[in-house]
Formats: sequence, structure tokens, C-alpha cells
Amino acid sequence: MSLAERVGTAVSAVSDPELRRPIGDLDMVRDISVDDGHATVGIALTIVGCPAADRIESDVRRAAASVTGITGVTVDVGVMTPAERNALTEKLRDGRPARQMPFGPESLTRVVLVSSGKGGVGKSTITANLAVALAAKGLAVGLIDADVHGFSIPGLLGIPAGTRPTRIDDLMLPPVAHGVKTISIGMFLRDGEAVVAWRGPMLHRTVQQFLTDVFFGDLDVLLIDMPPGTGDVAISIGQLLPHAEVIVVTTPQAAASDVAIRSGLVARQTGQRVIGVVENMAAFTLADGTVIDLFGTGGGAEVAEALSLGEGTAPVDAVPLLGSVPLSPSLRAGGDAGLPIVLSEPEDAAAQAISAIADRLAQRSRGLSGRSLPISLSRPSSHES
Repeated sequence: MSLAERVGTAVSAVSDPELRRPIGDLDMVRDISVDDGHATVGIALTIVGCPAADRIESDVRRAAASVTGITGVTVDVGVMTPAERNALTEKLRDGRPARQMPFGPESLTRVVLVSSGKGGVGKSTITANLAVALAAKGLAVGLIDADVHGFSIPGLLGIPAGTRPTRIDDLMLPPVAHGVKTISIGMFLRDGEAVVAWRGPMLHRTVQQFLTDVFFGDLDVLLIDMPPGTGDVAISIGQLLPHAEVIVVTTPQAAASDVAIRSGLVARQTGQRVIGVVENMAAFTLADGTVIDLFGTGGGAEVAEALSLGEGTAPVDAVPLLGSVPLSPSLRAGGDAGLPIVLSEPEDAAAQAISAIADRLAQRSRGLSGRSLPISLSRPSSHES
């Protein structure tokens, strides 16, 4: 290979931080020349003002400079033409029509709803930390903040206020935080603005757009942070994703566990499967060994047992208690700072409990049983043996 070809190979391997694919595969690399050890590399960004522009340019410069024999690098940055962007979006969709929901029953992506019967049980904190823990294990993870009126996921993940998804024509690229591709209505509002007077149709349309217009790429797991209760959004997602799995979050307190049971039963009525219960704000141990059960004990086990019984005579799968997360000042502080505790203080008891839950989830995957595959069988022609 010539020196210019070696530079091209190195540069083509640079990953687009939003699309998470090599820029060579995305047709973003232009002409490359080398003159007396100085490389000139042309790249084309997807859009004007691409938020990842500086990072891509620096990564390209570093990749080119790493090639033996290169003494200097110039990066010429341009922008794709409309035709090139259209070709890119077609490639990203991989033949799937525009505005088609990619997480249907045939998808290999596991869709897991994290729900609760009432607010204030730490559902969003658990969801954010579970997403980050799963991503840290090497899984491709997406996260939808479906709590439209009480969105909090951007803050919990440390996504700066004012961050917007990047648009490539009709595709929205979600911001990535701690390895998790994330979308929330909070990314479309002005600072301090609230969502008011939204009812069923608008809520349904918002959730539907998150599922169809946001380009998550190939995911192993899509987590959805549900609003508390069993209102319009729960009904819409039940219609859009009847095959989804559900985790119910509760506290040990009876007042929370009673309504958590109803949340799980309603999800089951739409065809969704409850795969486990997480008990949050459980008892914690002081340095002197004293155990403090501020919200009581046993609520998580009670919810799991009640959901395992099902309704009437219809058989249901046993619902396990996936884990019990103790009260932790560090868990709260991490949420306020936008740095999930599973990364910032992995030895904390709450972090270890959440990581153990993520381990259990990571061991499960969507199988191929019962789903059609895009394979056709044809009879051999007469000249084939």
C-alpha cells in the first residue's frame, strides 16, 4: 500500500461519535494526498454545524498522524450534498421505509419498560443507572424518556441543558451519554419550559415519533422510562409495543407496593410480560452495623409474589424480585450531578445492587423462536447438484 492508502485506511476507521460507525463506511472520507510526508485529508460532515465536527476532525488528524512516515496533517472539512445525505439515510435505514417503527415483534432488540405505580419511588434513577450499567457491559443500549410531563433522564445522565438531537434530513440522532443513546422531550423545550395541557393524541404522537423518527441503530436493549401510573402514555406504548417486557419499581412501603401491583397487571393486560420487580429505597446499614429500614421491608417481595399469582385462572410466569437497592446518599448525589453511581462509585451498596440487576438482564436475550426470518427456500435448478 502507498502512504496515501495507509492514511486512508487509518482515517476510514475513525468512528462517528453520533452514528457509532466508521466514517469510511458512511462515505465521509474524500480525497487523500501525501506530499513529502504531509497528508491532506478531505472529509465531509453530514450537516452544517455538526455538533461532533471538532471531535471527528481531531480524531481524523490523530489517525492520519499515527501512520508511519507522516510528519504533518491538514484536514479539509466539507459538508455532504443533499444527494449524499439522502444516500446516507438510505444506508442507515438498511432498506427499512422511512417512519417505520424498528422495534416490532420481529426485532432482535429487547424492549424493556421500567414502570411504577406511583411517582417518587426512584424509577428514573434506577432506569438511568441500569442503562449505563448495561452499556458498560458492552451492550448497545438506547433509552427513551417517556415520562413526558416529568422528564428527568437528561439531567440524571448529565446531558447538558440545550442539547438537541442532530437531524440528518428526516432522521434524528439521539445524544449519547455514558454510552447510552438517549431521547427525551426535555431536549426539545426551552430551559425551564414545562409540558402542559398535553392529552392522549399529543402524547401518543410524541411517543410514536420517538420510536420511529429517532435513529438508534442496532440496539441490544431499548429501555423506556415510563411515567408513573397507568395513564395515556402507558396505553399508547401498550398498543405500539405489546411484546415489550416490563420491570416494576417499588419501595418497601405498602402504599407503594399496592399501586405497583396494579401497574404490572395493567401492562400484562396489553400483552406485555412482567419480567421482574426492583425494590428501591430498601434498608441500609450504618457504619456501626445498625440497619435502618426507613420505608419498611418486604414491599418488593410482595409485589413479585402478587404478580406471580396473575389474575383468575390464567397461568403466568413467575415474577422474580430482581434486586433490592438500599437507600444511598451517593445514589441521590450522582443523580443530581448527572454522573450515575454505577460509574462514579461502583463499590457503593446501591451501585452493586443495580449492577447485579443489570447482570441478570444481560443474561437474557431475545431469541429467534416463534419469529419469521428473511430467508426463502428455493428448489435447486436442474444443473445444480
